[in-house]
Amino acid sequence: MSIIPGLEPAASKYLVDHATAVTAPAGTVLFEAGQSCSSLVLLRQGTVRVQMVSESGRQLLLYRVAPGQACVMTVACLIHDSHFRAEGIAETDISGLSISKAGFRYLLDSSDLFRRMVLEAYTSRILDLISLFEDVTFRPMEERLAQHLKTIANQQGLVAMTHQELALDLGTAREVVSRQLKKMEADGLVRLSRGRIELVSL
Repeated sequence: MSIIPGLEPAASKYLVDHATAVTAPAGTVLFEAGQSCSSLVLLRQGTVRVQMVSESGRQLLLYRVAPGQACVMTVACLIHDSHFRAEGIAETDISGLSISKAGFRYLLDSSDLFRRMVLEAYTSRILDLISLFEDVTFRPMEERLAQHLKTIANQQGLVAMTHQELALDLGTAREVVSRQLKKMEADGLVRLSRGRIELVSL
């Protein structure tokens, strides 16, 4: 099965002939701010977290990359011959195919489907980043946290994440998340236990 479903036969053959298989364990730093970019990884399995880190060490999640998606940070660097402005970390064990800068540009020029995938990735991420900017700038933390919990909860209304992991997602300090969660628990909105949050009436 092609890593990009529906890819034209010639483009699929090019991938088979020129792409390189890659794997990395969870926690691997795939790229860092300031590094040059030489290839695009198309994921078969796993997720990659793309985030910005301040000089003080504060982290802000920009987006996650899953199988079938393109990392727009990498795409931008390949198109403009620029350096990464953020870092990418394997959130889980990952596997996929790596395409060189020349291969990326060949597919961008020769494959309508590949070009459409890249443009759709750009559009989606731009909207995501605008939403992130609005959240960070205008929405109170309690509202952001409540929305995030509802987004990531499973069908049983459970979130299996630590306060630190939630803080990283929201670009704030663990103490801020813990304080907000305790307030939400006192209000009867959630029920807290070690490493788990149960949504009660969010």
